[in-house]
Amino acid sequence: MQTISEYFNQLSGDHGWVIQVFIIVFLTLLANFIAKRLLSKLHIQLQKTENLWDDAVVIAAGKPLTVLIWVIGISWAAEVVQSVADAAIFTAIAPIRDVLVIGLLSWFLVRFVREAESNILSRDPDDNEEAPVDESTVHALGKLLRLAIIITASLVVLQTLGYSISGVLAFGGIGGIAVGFAAKDLLANFFGGLMIYLDRPFVIGDWIRSPDQEIEGTVEYIGWRQTRIRTFDKRPLYVPNSTFAQISVENPSRMSHRRIYETIGIRYDDAAVLAKVVADVEEMLKQHDEIDTKQTLMVNVNAFGESSLDFFLYCFTKTVNWQHYHKVKQDVLIQILAIIDGHGAEVAFPTRVIAMQDALADNTAAAQE
Repeated sequence: MQTISEYFNQLSGDHGWVIQVFIIVFLTLLANFIAKRLLSKLHIQLQKTENLWDDAVVIAAGKPLTVLIWVIGISWAAEVVQSVADAAIFTAIAPIRDVLVIGLLSWFLVRFVREAESNILSRDPDDNEEAPVDESTVHALGKLLRLAIIITASLVVLQTLGYSISGVLAFGGIGGIAVGFAAKDLLANFFGGLMIYLDRPFVIGDWIRSPDQEIEGTVEYIGWRQTRIRTFDKRPLYVPNSTFAQISVENPSRMSHRRIYETIGIRYDDAAVLAKVVADVEEMLKQHDEIDTKQTLMVNVNAFGESSLDFFLYCFTKTVNWQHYHKVKQDVLIQILAIIDGHGAEVAFPTRVIAMQDALADNTAAAQE
């Protein structure tokens, strides 16, 4: 039975290779067209399913498959030309084709990981899901998988080209020591990012701040070298990951409650109703729907101020939302003003009493003399 190549050789004598190359290019174009149409229709059908992985496979395979078809077609045409042209350059066809196939396979896997990562983060939360998907963890796993694919593909390419992997690894171990000393800051940031992913002191979207440095804002991105924080004045702040291993980090986003701690003073003239005001304020807080009475709740006279009798309130709201918290705090303070006014008292403000009686009496006596 004749092979395809032998069949082509019989087509047109000495110039049969030209027809063969033309037919190969035509078949490559046809295969490329058919592959694109099939992937397009398959993608439309798979979008109707709830599976996240099949969509990622089809999208990731699009461009690599197109390039793969052309690599096979061009290498096939080059082999045909090699049969009639004995140039040395054609001896590199097989290794170049193998390297390109390995590269395209790794490109497909990297695209698949990226698409799967995007699909996981963009899907709607499932009511039956036990735990929500953590964005930082998904990003970290995606980066590790892509890095593993690239390293594996590089080693396979070296092996394909005839290089010993064991020798490369041995050289890499020796060179790694030198690189480690030269790029210690880069490695420190890398391991700092790894610790952030493992310990998870904060994730993307958290509000963090540090009492040791002027760092405060919302975490936008956690990379292997640095973390991007958006400050409250909307400026990006880029912090090297190694910094977080040396400073204390406070994560207010994970607070369980928000605290109301205020000191209020009434006039000394209202001392008779101070105890009733304090008792009514405490009762109001206990009856307030937004105050968590299971937490510490205190309303006590605190001090004899210079111009006021001071009492403080200390309690916690049920909400941790910053905007809603201020609405609750506003309502509490307004109700306290109403309680003070209901007892005929007033909130004190700074005053000074100057005794002028003796001085006036002395001046009057002197004038009479």
